[in-house]
Amino acid sequence: MQRIHNHNLIDKSEWDIIIIGGGATGLGTALDAASRGLKTLLIEQADYAKGTSSRSTKLVHGGVRYLAQGDIALVKHALKERGLMQKNAAHLVHKEEFIIPCYDWFSVAKYLIGLKLYDWLAGRFSFGTSKYFSKKETLKTMPGIKEKGLKGAIRYFDGRFDDARLAINIAQTAKEQGAKLVNYMKVTNLIKDGETVKGVSATDCITNESYSFYGKVIINATGVFVDDILKMNDSKAKKTVRPSQGVHIVLKKEFLNSNSALMIPKTSDGRVLFAVQWHDHLLVGTTDTPLNEHSLEPRALKEETNFILNTAGTYFKTKPTEADILSVFSGLRPLAAPSDSNPNSTKEISRDHKLMVSAKGLITITGGKWTTYRRMAEETVDLAIKEGGLNFTACPTEKLPVHGCQNNTGDSYLNIYGSDRNAIEKLMLENPQLKEKLHPNFPHTQAEVVWSVRNEMAETVEDILSRRMRILIIDAEAAIEMSSTVAAIMAKETGATKQWEEEQVKSFTKLAEGYTYKTKNKVEEQAALAV
Repeated sequence: MQRIHNHNLIDKSEWDIIIIGGGATGLGTALDAASRGLKTLLIEQADYAKGTSSRSTKLVHGGVRYLAQGDIALVKHALKERGLMQKNAAHLVHKEEFIIPCYDWFSVAKYLIGLKLYDWLAGRFSFGTSKYFSKKETLKTMPGIKEKGLKGAIRYFDGRFDDARLAINIAQTAKEQGAKLVNYMKVTNLIKDGETVKGVSATDCITNESYSFYGKVIINATGVFVDDILKMNDSKAKKTVRPSQGVHIVLKKEFLNSNSALMIPKTSDGRVLFAVQWHDHLLVGTTDTPLNEHSLEPRALKEETNFILNTAGTYFKTKPTEADILSVFSGLRPLAAPSDSNPNSTKEISRDHKLMVSAKGLITITGGKWTTYRRMAEETVDLAIKEGGLNFTACPTEKLPVHGCQNNTGDSYLNIYGSDRNAIEKLMLENPQLKEKLHPNFPHTQAEVVWSVRNEMAETVEDILSRRMRILIIDAEAAIEMSSTVAAIMAKETGATKQWEEEQVKSFTKLAEGYTYKTKNKVEEQAALAV
C-alpha cells in the first residue's frame, strides 16, 4: 500500500532523542525536546492519540478526587497546568461550569468546603469561584436533573477540551519546532551495544518497509504498551503498568438540557462520574475496570455500560436506556505500578506518574493524565538531557502557544480549528463543492477532509472520522454512513485507487460497529446462542 504522507526517512539517521509513542505524553515530549533545539524523532505504531489520549472524559482539571485523597501538591501542579493549557490552546480548552447535585445537607457543606480549597489552590490560575445553588437555581441551570429530594447544588469550574484535536495540534507545533513525526511506524526491537540502548528497529505499517533509527536517548512513552518495549530490552523485565479500562457512552444532549456539566461525586464503585456537554452531545463516564491485557481497540463490557446507565439514571429526570446510546468507547489507563526492586533507577514523581531510567540510553515515562502532559514532558526531557549528556536549555513550553491557538469569535463549529479556520473557509470559497456537508445531522464539510489530509497527517478514513473529526465516538452509525464519502474525497485528493477506497470503507465499518451499542448487543446475543 502507498502512504499519503511520504516521510522521507533515511536509515541510520542520528537523533538526540527518539520518542516511541504518539499519545499526549509522547507528543508533549517531542514538542518540549524540539523547542529546546534537540534533534527529535517521534514514531507511533498507529495514529496520533489512537489509544488512551483520544478516549478521555474531555476534562482539563486539577483532580477533585485527588484533593479528597489528600494529594495537595498534585492538585496544585495540575491546576497550574490547567491554566497554562487554557492560555496556550485557547481554541480547544474552555472553562466549564460543573454542578454537583446534593440530596442531603451534609453533602452541601462537605463539597462547598472542599471546592473552596480547590479554588484557593488554583490561585492566579483560577477558572471561577465555587458557590452554593439553591434547589430553584439548580433546576433552572440543569432542568434535566432529578428533583425529588434535591437540597441544592455546588457550582464549581474546571476545563473541557477536545483531546484528539489537541494531540494533532501539539504534533503540528512539534513539527514547526523542528521535530520529525511519523505515524503508522511500529517499533519491532531495540538496537543495543552491550547493555546500552542505541536505537530502534521499526517497520512502516503501511508500506511494510523496515528502518533503523539511532539516538542518544530513547524515550518509551507508549502508555499501556510500555512493558512491550521494556521486554525488548530485558525479556525478564517485571510489569510496570496494569491497564484499567474507562468506558464512556454518548447520548443526546437533551438528557440534561443544560450548558453545564454534571459531576456525580461518588458512585457505587467509589469513582466520580461526569456528564459533559461535548460537540452538541452528552458524554457520560467513566468506569474503572482492571484488565490483564491491553489492545489498541478495547471494548466496553456490558456491565460497564449498565453501570453508567444505572448511575446516570438515578440523577437524570429521564432515565437513559441502551437504545439511547449513540456510541460507546473505551480507553485504557496505564496505571503506574509501584517499584519493588532497584529503587535507585526509579524517580517517583508522584502517585500520578512515574519516570524511570530503564537501561542506559532508555527512559520510560508512564502514568499521568492529559492535564499534566506538559509538565511530564518537561521532567522527561530534563532527565533525557542528563542521561544523554546533551546540552541543557531551559524548557520554553510554559509560554509556547499550541498550533491554532486563538480566542474564538462567534459560535462556528470551525472554531475548533482555531487560527486554521480561515484557511478552511478559503478552501470552500475556492471550491464551492467543498461546502457540502458530510452528513445531514452534522455541520462538518468536505473541506475539512481535504484540510486534514493536506495539513494534519491523516492517513486513513478512521483518522479523519475518529480523531480529526470526532464523529465515531459521538455517533458511530453516522460515522459509518459518512465513511464512503470521506474515502472518496481522500482518494480524489491523494490519487488513491478505487481498491484503496473500498478497503478503507470496509475496515472502518468493521471497526465502527464495535462502537455501536446495537451491533454490540447483537454480537453478544449471537455468541450466547452459539454456546
